[in-house]
Parts: sequence; C-alpha cells; structure tokens
Amino acid sequence: MYLQQLHIIPTDLLNSYEANFPSTLEETINKLEDAEISTDTFSFYTSVASVFSSKIEGEEIELDSYIKHKKYGIEFLPDYTKKIDDLYNAYSFAKSHTFNKKNASEAHKILSKNIVADQWQGKYRTQNMYVTTSDGRIEYVAASPFEVETEMDKFFHDVDILLQTPLNIAEVFYFASLIHLVFVKIHPWNDGNGRSARLYEKWFLAQKLGEKAWFIESEKMYYNKHQHYYSAIRKLGIEYQELDYSMATDFLKLLPEAIINISE
Repeated sequence: MYLQQLHIIPTDLLNSYEANFPSTLEETINKLEDAEISTDTFSFYTSVASVFSSKIEGEEIELDSYIKHKKYGIEFLPDYTKKIDDLYNAYSFAKSHTFNKKNASEAHKILSKNIVADQWQGKYRTQNMYVTTSDGRIEYVAASPFEVETEMDKFFHDVDILLQTPLNIAEVFYFASLIHLVFVKIHPWNDGNGRSARLYEKWFLAQKLGEKAWFIESEKMYYNKHQHYYSAIRKLGIEYQELDYSMATDFLKLLPEAIINISE
C-alpha cells in the first residue's frame, strides 16, 4: 500500500481527516471557473496567489494595484512589484511543468530572484536556520544543514509516490496540506520557504485535480487568517527533531476552508 512507502510525510491523521472531510467540496471545485478579467497573457488567480502569498511575508502590495500593473501595464516603482512579478512567474512555470525535485528548484530560482543572492537561488542552505519573532525570540529551529538534503530527498520521494498513486479528493487535500507543512518545517532555502510551500501545495493540487485547482484562493485565505495560519504551524513544536505531527489537525483544516468559503 502506498502509505507504507512514504518516508517523511505523516499519515496518522488521514483516517480522521477523511471522516470529517466536507462532502460538497469536490462539487464546488468542479464549478470553479477562471475570472472574466483573465486573458491569454494575464491570469487573475495567479495574481491573487502571488499578491497574498507575498503579503504573508510582509510585502506591502495591494491586489488592485498589482492588477493595474500586470494587466494594464501601469508602472509603479520597481521595488513595489518585482518580488510579486517573480512569484507570478514561478506560478506560471509550475502550470506547465511536473512537480518534482528539479522543477521545484527551478521555481525557487524564479521566485527568489530578488530575495536571495544568485548562488543560493534553487540551492539548499548550508547554515543553521532559525525562525524568529518580531522581537528577536527564536520561534522555530529548522532542520540542520547537515540533514536538509536527506530530508528533501525523502520529501520528493514521497511527492513522486503520491503523484503516481490514484487518490480520492480527501487524500489529495490531506497530502497537499502536509506537503506545505513538511516543506516549511524542513525550511531548506535561505529564504522564500513560505512562498515555495504555498506554491508547492497548489502545484500538487493542480497535478491531481487539474487546472481548476489554480483558481483556489488558498493564499488569500492564509493571509486573511494569518494569525491562525502561523499558530497552526507553531503547534508542532520548536525543534525540527521534536516535531509532533499529531498536532497538525488545525493546519489540515485550513485548506478546505478556501473552497468552503467560495460556496458560502
């Protein structure tokens, strides 16, 4: 059974997750359509994803302004739009490529163009990584640089297994969320980990569900609930080696809300 082949993505919560999965969610996804404002050269929902994923990381950008820039060519100061443009390009890249180790690295190169130095774009970090609070307290200690490559090999081994395995809708959402969570806990890049994690989650959804997954406004939902989003991530623990994925229930509940909110 495929669950026994997974090396790093936990499965202990899958049964309870499936038992409580919203029964109408698949029907709602099937009804999703692209926005009328989208064209062959402009995607409204890619703009939404790029703007709100960037806002989670503290970028001061508004969706209305970005649409004016991206669709209508209205110029803003480059610093206002360049990181969001890079993330937009990474989402565009993902839409036409398979989600795997090589392409995930390429996506990071694209989205981190104006975030990290050239030599670290698409390259795993070789330093210790600490996530700190605004007042400088250590909030999380990520995987040691000596284990990052091994952990990421496990991660993409599991991604490959899951992409090759037929999954029901509940399983797809469960594993998409955990791809997001496990990746952000490894924290393999020098920067751009959150942006990457949210992109990889959506990328996996699209590989399993088709192009309608790109219309799910998960990044916007995470931003609107960013305090709960970060709280749910923190619940697993402070040290990578001591993470308790039995505490991931609150995080797993979030992604379906991006669909449920559409139907309300």
